[in-house]
Amino acid sequence: MMMNKKVILDVDTGVDDALGILLAIKSGKLDILGITTVNGNVSLEQATLNTCKVLQLAGAEHIPVIQGADKPLLRSSYFEHRVHGKDGLGGALKDMPVRKQAENGHAVDFLIDQIQKHPGEVTLVMTAPLTNLALAVMKAPELVHQVKEVIVMGGVVLGFGNVTPTAEYNIYVDPEAAKLVFKAGFTSLTLVGLDVTRKALLTEAHIDSMGDSPLAGYVRESTADYMQRYYERNGVRACAMHDPLAVAVALNPELVGTKHYYVDVETRSELCDGQTVCDFQNRLLQQPNVHVGLDVADEEFISLFIRTLRG
Repeated sequence: MMMNKKVILDVDTGVDDALGILLAIKSGKLDILGITTVNGNVSLEQATLNTCKVLQLAGAEHIPVIQGADKPLLRSSYFEHRVHGKDGLGGALKDMPVRKQAENGHAVDFLIDQIQKHPGEVTLVMTAPLTNLALAVMKAPELVHQVKEVIVMGGVVLGFGNVTPTAEYNIYVDPEAAKLVFKAGFTSLTLVGLDVTRKALLTEAHIDSMGDSPLAGYVRESTADYMQRYYERNGVRACAMHDPLAVAVALNPELVGTKHYYVDVETRSELCDGQTVCDFQNRLLQQPNVHVGLDVADEEFISLFIRTLRG
């Protein structure tokens, strides 16, 4: 019998992290060991609260939630309230009474403990700034050889950024953490960046096709403002499925076509801080360290998402 893939989700729960969490749970194909939270789109406290609410919505309160870093390694917080709303979920669950609470302990210790308890079995799906994982690597460097794979929603190598002209949000918020993670020596590290997530667009027609369940209602409400912001910036009324696509890669790696390159992160530039620099022509003569997502089966992915949430 096939065992479900063991995963830990690391989130800063905004609109698209929540959709990623729902996809992971509703797929029924992942053994979610826990969800770790971090400062990012919203504060650590808000991200944790949002995660607990989403688990309640999904009827998955048994999944442990563990709080992590409340700020980047070296920098100040940089929230995305304009995109995700003041509460991070576009106001969609603002009246929900919260029963679910975070566990005691710290995300960094949880990551280390679970990876060492299940050597070679744990997939990390990171859809937030990489602060928690960077701290875990600093505390227990051996874990880079014990993790099965790391899937990171972050970066952009061919297109433009979404927070500066060159930087994607998750990498920009804590570029030092991203640099450390990329250089740590993980056996398999896949970058699901804006190059592919911008092609994975959820439209109002897609949401309509999900029916009128409470989950579909939640998706419609939580993405409304997000879609409006995306329209203002890009001229398309849609929700870019950044974080759900990273989760989908854990479910089916073939959804995203990758190539193996050396990738580093700029941390000392006035103009280009947080840029993911991909050495396409091996000019730096470094060993490839990242499987970079360059192509996506976008229709297949959106179909998987709709099918899964429709149940």
